Amino acid sequence: MSDSSPLPPVRLHSEAELARDALAAPLVSRAARLARWAGPDTRVGAGGELVQEQLAAAARALGLIEGEAEGEATAGAGVEDALADAGEAWRVAVDAGLVEVVDEEEGTVTVGEDLALLTSGSPHEVLAVWLGALETVLADASVPDLDDLVGGMDESAEVDFSQLDWDPEAEADFLDGVLANLYLLSVSEAGPADGPVPLPALAASMVVPSDMGEPTNDVLEQVSDMMMRLDDQFRLLEPIGLVAYQPVDEALMADIDDSAEGTPTGDDTDVSRYGMVRLTPLGLYGVRARLLEAGFEAPAVGDLADKGADALLDGTAAFPETAARAETEQWLTRREPLAAARELLSAARGGDAGAPLRRLRCQQALSLVGAGAEPALREVLDDAELGGLARVWLSEQGAPDVPAPSEAMVFWLTIDTVAAQLAAEGNSAELIGLVEGLAQQHGGFFETAWRVDHPATPDVLEAMGRLHPDKRVAKEARKAAFKARSQQGG
Repeated sequence: MSDSSPLPPVRLHSEAELARDALAAPLVSRAARLARWAGPDTRVGAGGELVQEQLAAAARALGLIEGEAEGEATAGAGVEDALADAGEAWRVAVDAGLVEVVDEEEGTVTVGEDLALLTSGSPHEVLAVWLGALETVLADASVPDLDDLVGGMDESAEVDFSQLDWDPEAEADFLDGVLANLYLLSVSEAGPADGPVPLPALAASMVVPSDMGEPTNDVLEQVSDMMMRLDDQFRLLEPIGLVAYQPVDEALMADIDDSAEGTPTGDDTDVSRYGMVRLTPLGLYGVRARLLEAGFEAPAVGDLADKGADALLDGTAAFPETAARAETEQWLTRREPLAAARELLSAARGGDAGAPLRRLRCQQALSLVGAGAEPALREVLDDAELGGLARVWLSEQGAPDVPAPSEAMVFWLTIDTVAAQLAAEGNSAELIGLVEGLAQQHGGFFETAWRVDHPATPDVLEAMGRLHPDKRVAKEARKAAFKARSQQGG
């Protein structure tokens, strides 16, 4: 994924809603409870981790272990898992600033300044604490199995990375890539929206080349291995509230481990048994924050609500239609209809390459404005660039006394409209239909069209020659494009 092109806009919940989700995340809740549980007798090691003899007490404080001894029965989980969960909650508490180490030599701790933010901070401050906790969890999810690490330790008890098939930076980048794929599926209009993504599909997106037809057995085996890797990681990421995850069915684990035949391929397969995952609303917020920090352009609906009409029209130019409408609706709610219409029309003017698409977005925005905008549209009836647009709006509103456009205005608006559609959709089926209709409905269309004084005339006629299925008509369009380019000195 390139960081030079903008990602589709995401619709985020309000910060207040997201902050409530953050506080409700099990790992954040546990970290806060341990921060309040810690006292003068709490001791940590050199890395800030709880000393082994206090892990059981921490697990009991969280309700993960019942009784006084580590060997006694637990509620719903093994002692080993309970101690691991308590240890992770403590790491989150330290890394997120809920606990601070007072004396590294003595191993003493105190309550961190950020703990108070969880109860009295603003939603934005709560989310900042959650983002800090997320960093810890993502780092943990990027670490391979502990058994592999132990096998790669040298005699000095330090991890020898050369003996491990593990590159910490590559692992972190891999997990970021997985989350970016999930983000794209969530924000794309062609994606699953709020629906979960099958784990095999996500694994395949990380392994199978985009130009590969039928995957080979070797590739299918890689997909199976990737599924198991992702299964482990998503189990770690769910408690922080980043994802909602339905794990791989335990009954299928052996099949997937033993053979690529464990990867679902048939239409009758219950793909949900192989794991389902989706980013939560909080997860969308968190992944977007990381994308922004990494230099990606990741807009959110509402970003342009306080900006001018020029920023709105330019900013929504590449948005999918529904996202552009949602952004525009938020922009309009903060403005009086007549003033908004005048500002939009003013921003829509121009002869640059992006102007046709700005005018299309302007027309779409004006369709959301009520009858109070009518005076602004009548003011531009004689404007060469906006007069046709104004007549269309007034006619759609059923306004009386709308003057008929001249032929020159009709053709100018036609060229402008096709140029905007080309910029917005490329060679879409709708645009091909429009091109066919124009050539069919207007006898001698190209003989008049090449004379239109619009900067995009040559490009539009060339596109019509490329898109029209009738070879004779396409040839006429190409000839007209040549004439238009010659007339403009190109």
